[in-house]
Amino acid sequence: MYALVDCNNFYCSCERVFNPELMNRPVVVLSNNDGCVIARSNEAKAVGIPMGAPAFEYEQLFRRYNVQVYSANFALYGDMSRRVMSILAQYSPLQEVYSIDECFLSLSGMNVNLADYGRKMCAQVLRWTGVPISVGMAPTKSLAKVANRIAKKFPERCRGVHVMDTEELRIKALKWLPIEDVWGVGRRYAKKLMTVGVRTAYDFTLLPESTVRSLMTIVGLNLQRDLKGIPSIEMELPQLKQSIATTRTFEQKYFDFANVKERIVAFTTIGAEKLRKQRSMCRAMMVFIETSRFEEPLYLYANSEKIKLPYPTQSTLELIEFAVSVVKKMFRPGYGYKRAGVILFDLVQENHYQPSLFFNSNPKHAKLMGAIDKLNAKYPNAVHSAGFAKKHKMKQERLSRKFTTDINELLEIQL
Repeated sequence: MYALVDCNNFYCSCERVFNPELMNRPVVVLSNNDGCVIARSNEAKAVGIPMGAPAFEYEQLFRRYNVQVYSANFALYGDMSRRVMSILAQYSPLQEVYSIDECFLSLSGMNVNLADYGRKMCAQVLRWTGVPISVGMAPTKSLAKVANRIAKKFPERCRGVHVMDTEELRIKALKWLPIEDVWGVGRRYAKKLMTVGVRTAYDFTLLPESTVRSLMTIVGLNLQRDLKGIPSIEMELPQLKQSIATTRTFEQKYFDFANVKERIVAFTTIGAEKLRKQRSMCRAMMVFIETSRFEEPLYLYANSEKIKLPYPTQSTLELIEFAVSVVKKMFRPGYGYKRAGVILFDLVQENHYQPSLFFNSNPKHAKLMGAIDKLNAKYPNAVHSAGFAKKHKMKQERLSRKFTTDINELLEIQL
């Protein structure tokens, strides 16, 4: 048996933990630069706010229903996620953290009442973190996903937990679930499947395997078998990233090279920190810059370039030098740049590569980067690389406090 544990409306729930006045009120969280809605409470869904709604288009609706609007507080959400996942890890010897707000747990060999076990999870996570969760349990991962969806859809009947442990429950659930809502199907495959008469997840399980494989390759075939109750999608252990991308849409257009360069330096710095965190080195990178896609054709410009580095490195200073040399060649005066990014790829573990006889990363940088990382871990953003003034900030006009990660923004209680 598997359990899929999902935090309910996670970003909104995190905001409510530290502001109880938000309970039972419509709440939405916006994307970077306060652009679009990326999270909604059930109350916000009920008043007609769709996922991905542009904030500026829905301001009137926000005011009409007194919707509480927040900028994305990823520092808070990330820390709350770590707390939730560490609690859930106690309930299984094997945990797969699938996203910031959900994880799979293997329940194989556990001699427990599954419904009670799931409700114990719900109670402990709610009591220790304030975040409500839903739990779906089933013989396979994809069926656990379906069970979790039912637990969320019918909270009064399920009380947060749905156990799909009989063939009757499996068939009933699959007949209820539209094919486009099946985990791993998506719009493109849903359209293909509809052309052969598939409308529900149950219809999908009835297709000949040869048809499924021709439409969706071996991945679709494994999904079909999983939905039939035959375990075909294994638990995945944490893996190192094969590439590290840092990209942003700017809060305004930048016409001068100095501002564009500074953003590239910032993105490279972030990527280099992530490299060192997983003890990897980078052997190639790509840098891109582009104007807004909605500009008139005369003012459209986009360019990108991949370069192979002369040696593997994780040094922020060396990576910045390479990145800036690339953006210098790509920059064209007269354009208003709205987006840029740095992607580090062709990664190798720091202790799994053969040093070159002539070209290697500066050995002094390893100690320097280690010292910088330790300082920044203790005092966030205390040390920056040369050329990174960090004067650019995302538009976050409705940002809540970092209640759990900054001692200066802890929750205050008046007695």
